[in-house]
Amino acid sequence: MKSRIELANPLQHVNIVRHLIPDDGTFPNNGHLALIIYRKALRLEANASNDVEQFLESNGWSNAWEDGVFDYHHYHSTAHEVLAVIEGSSRIQFGGPSGISLMLEQGDVIVIPAGVAHKNLGGEENFKVIGAYAGGRDYDMNHGKESERPKADENIRQVPLPESDPVFGMSGPLIKEWSAQPDEIAEVL
Repeated sequence: MKSRIELANPLQHVNIVRHLIPDDGTFPNNGHLALIIYRKALRLEANASNDVEQFLESNGWSNAWEDGVFDYHHYHSTAHEVLAVIEGSSRIQFGGPSGISLMLEQGDVIVIPAGVAHKNLGGEENFKVIGAYAGGRDYDMNHGKESERPKADENIRQVPLPESDPVFGMSGPLIKEWSAQPDEIAEVL
């Protein structure tokens, strides 16, 4: 059976958006690893959920689920997360109430470093993503409560870098960018 998913463009033609999101005092976010959005990276046919899960898993991102994004600020301190938009569009805020908000659409893939808060601000009712985690790690749920830290900060420091980019595999830009030393990040980005 033919897959209902394919890369929309080769790597050199994908629009990649990057944002370093530092600690805002409530949410730890991640001032060392950039939030990365691959715009229109995937071309999807109808009912491609299983294909997207298999695609992400083939690149080392598993423990997948399918749903929307919560309408409250939350973050994961034990895993890096990928969201692949499989249907509709919505505005998602990253970094807490003072963070950035981005419109995400079908075919976009977003890599969220451990610690970065995210929240659905609203969009189409049919908005749906496949979420997965680097190395299939288990994730926790944190909401920006003072009692979550410093344990969450320690968890974030201990999350290993992914072995593979969720979209482009071993040759993807995520690996080079996230493995750069902090003083090299500006040059890479």
